[in-house]
Amino acid sequence: MSTLNVEHLTHGFGDRAIFEDVSFRLLKGEHIGLVGANGEGKSTFMNIITGRLMPDEGKIEWAKNVRVGYLDQHTILQPGMTIRDVLSSAFDFLYEMETRMNGLCEQMAEASPEELEEYMEEFGTLQELLTQHDFYMIDSKVEEVGRALGLAEIGLDRDVTELSGGQRTKVLLGKLLLEKPDILLLDEPTNYLDAEHIAWLKRYLTEYENAFILISHDIPFLNSVINLIYHMDNRQLTRYVGDYNKFQEVYAMKKAQLEAAYNKQQKEIADLKDFVARNKARVSTRNMAMSRQKKLDKMDVIELAGKKPKPEFHFREARTPGRYIFQTRDLVIGYDEPLSSALNLEMERGQKIVLTGANGIGKTTLLKSILGLIPPLSGSVEQGDYLQIGYFEQEMDPDIATTCIEEIWNTFPGFTQYEVRSALAKCGLTTKHIESKVKVLSGGEQAKVRLCKLINQESNVLLLDEPTNHLDVDAKAELKRALREYRGSILMVCHEPEFYEGLATEVWDCTKWTTRVF
Repeated sequence: MSTLNVEHLTHGFGDRAIFEDVSFRLLKGEHIGLVGANGEGKSTFMNIITGRLMPDEGKIEWAKNVRVGYLDQHTILQPGMTIRDVLSSAFDFLYEMETRMNGLCEQMAEASPEELEEYMEEFGTLQELLTQHDFYMIDSKVEEVGRALGLAEIGLDRDVTELSGGQRTKVLLGKLLLEKPDILLLDEPTNYLDAEHIAWLKRYLTEYENAFILISHDIPFLNSVINLIYHMDNRQLTRYVGDYNKFQEVYAMKKAQLEAAYNKQQKEIADLKDFVARNKARVSTRNMAMSRQKKLDKMDVIELAGKKPKPEFHFREARTPGRYIFQTRDLVIGYDEPLSSALNLEMERGQKIVLTGANGIGKTTLLKSILGLIPPLSGSVEQGDYLQIGYFEQEMDPDIATTCIEEIWNTFPGFTQYEVRSALAKCGLTTKHIESKVKVLSGGEQAKVRLCKLINQESNVLLLDEPTNHLDVDAKAELKRALREYRGSILMVCHEPEFYEGLATEVWDCTKWTTRVF
């Protein structure tokens, strides 16, 4: 029996169609990888099936009493809430039951014998449900998950607005696991997670008995936990049995077969049209020409999907800098409290260094301290001579109100409209994306807008904070190629070894100098 049925789903934004007559069903125990290029509608699909977004057409039907848990990258955590508050909110439905029980106790005092029997029965049912869900052990459960995800070390009473991207993801993941839903919906759960917790999540999902749908561009992670692929492409959703590698093999074969059939049919169409044109005017051959015209009219014409623009990244290089990119002297980084011991680091021209380590230990803070965006708690950073730094931040401002064109024009006011459009197109964005507001784009499309700004400014040093997050497979491969080709220096935060292998000249493990233990 299917847990979820989606029938004849059609949806779009303005004149941009996302789905056309899509059907889908989720069966018990299926571990599904939802894949596709940036902007194909993966997150939109998740929002539709969870009821956050109403489709233009179609029917979405969940099985009765199914509890769905959704890990959404864009969930807003309220200021003033602590980590403990967010984790405990997983049990809100139980707290509501407790409130109802307390209300029943008050009603029983003035109830008639018939009402009393009814209230007692409901009270007993609620008490049984609370016991089944370990209501009286909530605090210890919260502590247990907090320890497993490394949140206890941060402090469960810490305000959620003070957390890094990775810590925030762990809190949302912890809440989801405490909810113990029947179905898990995970939208890029490995973004911002460090290697240790990616491995933990991999083990958890491998052993997970219920069904889940996972969106991820981290192919090794995806392959290790799923047994089905649903490919979102050209407004359609297609099912493939097996992992991502098997899907690629079958997809390439189907594509080649379709192209061969298309080419054969196009030749047949050309031959028929030529015969009709040459023979329709002759009395002796008119009937034959009309017969071929009828065949043309009835033909089910094969259509090939339009080729998607593939990104091309070429970083513009500035003049050669001095020998040292930066040197730190007894640098202590942090905000209200130190995140590092005294650091004496140096980076020389031409090095490509990757920063690794657990979330929240100060990798982003180090980048911002080197840039001078955050003052050090003590010590100093000395930048080298003739530096022209390109900086890629983790995320854009969620309240950004500009279109893609305006965003690039604001950075490069000297560009013509043609140059702006051309620059965005080279990053793999179509005309419809280019004219859209940045905030309605997918995470991967937004990342391409930020990369567009970065590659079009001259630089000799790149500081990159998790540049692969949200990027699809093609964009990630092209970015790696461009960074390998780049003759400047690179300092990059990254949790994907398969991305920086063959690119990095050095890997710095930041856990060696952090004051925090995770």
